[in-house]
Amino acid sequence: MKNIEDYEVTDYAGTLAKGFLKNPLTAVLGAFLLIMGYLALEVMPREEDPQIAISGGSIMVVMPGASPREVENIIVNPLERKLREVKGIEHVYGMSMDNVGIVNVMYHIGENREDSNLKLYDKVMQNMDLMPKGVMQPLIKPFDIDIDIPIVTVAFYPKEGSKVGDIELFDKVRHLQQKINAIDNVAKTTLKGVHKQQYNVEVDMGKLSAYHLSMGQIMKSVQSIAVDVPDVKGKTKSNKIVMFGVKNAIENVRDVGNVIVAQYMGSPIYLKDVATVTDSIDIQNFKSVFIDKRSDTNATVMEPQKKQITLTVAKLAGTNAVFVAEDVVELLKEHEDEFNREGIGYLITRNYGERANEAVNELMHHLVITIIIIAIMLIFALGWKESIIVTFTVPAILAITLFIAYMTGQTINRITLFAFLLSLGLLVDAAIIVIENIHRHLHSHEVDDRTMEELLVEATDEIGAPTNVATLAIILTMVPMAFVGGMMGSFMKPIPYNVPVALVASLFVAYIFTPYLSLKLLKKPEHHHHNPKEKKHADSTADKGAK
Repeated sequence: MKNIEDYEVTDYAGTLAKGFLKNPLTAVLGAFLLIMGYLALEVMPREEDPQIAISGGSIMVVMPGASPREVENIIVNPLERKLREVKGIEHVYGMSMDNVGIVNVMYHIGENREDSNLKLYDKVMQNMDLMPKGVMQPLIKPFDIDIDIPIVTVAFYPKEGSKVGDIELFDKVRHLQQKINAIDNVAKTTLKGVHKQQYNVEVDMGKLSAYHLSMGQIMKSVQSIAVDVPDVKGKTKSNKIVMFGVKNAIENVRDVGNVIVAQYMGSPIYLKDVATVTDSIDIQNFKSVFIDKRSDTNATVMEPQKKQITLTVAKLAGTNAVFVAEDVVELLKEHEDEFNREGIGYLITRNYGERANEAVNELMHHLVITIIIIAIMLIFALGWKESIIVTFTVPAILAITLFIAYMTGQTINRITLFAFLLSLGLLVDAAIIVIENIHRHLHSHEVDDRTMEELLVEATDEIGAPTNVATLAIILTMVPMAFVGGMMGSFMKPIPYNVPVALVASLFVAYIFTPYLSLKLLKKPEHHHHNPKEKKHADSTADKGAK
């Protein structure tokens, strides 16, 4: 009977099968791959869609007193020509207006955002000597697409019967905003629909004329005590001019009203003599947000519309949306009792992390169902032991692919999982080919003359070359997708990145673990009268009987 050392391998498939067939570390390697894949699945950042690197920015140049034509000729056009020298810029848009010129820059999709912002800033600063006299320092504002899209939005509103006003609600939400900013991987938080506290000054134009005063004098007096420079809104129907923006000036309304604005016939004229001062909210802010909420007792009944403040939370690029969203929700629950005491309710109107987690779990669920279906089909085609061997290779291959994707900084999203589903039918090809050839060798007539080890190595080695070529041909069909540009190319990049990795992993898993598991689970069938000695003895007995 031949031994495994007597067989000379001709392909890498046979080399791998021979090297790992009786190696005690093969089982350890299989367990290690499955554990690494599971850990990668748990810690990989989860997103609903892959993030696309979009970079660009705006350059705003102010030149007081310049007309739009002047701004175009001496600011916008020269700046556009210089920005064209920067590598990676796809589009440059210029706008000219009175006193200001704006140039928007868009880089090719996929360009590194930090590098693009640095190149944009350097190019503008290097050419400051070309700017005309009277031009103010340019303002360079990069696009922050990665952190401008919120993953969690929360609406805060006063409950029914609550006496919480706009100012109190804003103070409570702003305090919570500070705590959310301290959460790991939270990049940006914003408040929508807020109304802040300030002193409002309404000037009576009739009294202003009676004292021979001008609005300039009033504004100058108010500016001397105001943090924010007041804005004049215009005349009202009652012949008053409304002035906004006097906030955090001094202690109270009386102090603001006692500000001296001028002298008239030797007597001081106070602000309260010509204007009405009130402590209220920023009435110049006409932006308000309302919430429509269904009744808790009857889902078909809508509660009365309430004013609300929306808090938005965005995460850092490349971080796990699920973990960040869970941390935000946990912080909200910690303050729930405090909100109830204050009469403040909240409603999570968007939870991107929850949606991303559900999308990933649903696709993983379908992935498991697909593996089970493949296993059942193989039971009828080859047998239940062969089906177990092939079924094991699928999670092993996916584990390798997930671990490599995690190490290369990818996120797990619907496109990544679609790549796994797409390659799932291809992943079992190599293992099926190997196990089918092993099955054929085990049922050949020469099986009794050879050891189980030699049969397994030879069966794996025979199909190595054609299987490698077939897998390489499939990989080459995926490679061109990696060179697709634009938005679609960046969106679909997980497919050409992960499918080839999965296919290469399928070859190694099939050549290493399929023979190893076959040695543990399969046995040579018993053949009667196929041994040459037995056959010779049977033939001689038959001859004697014939004589």
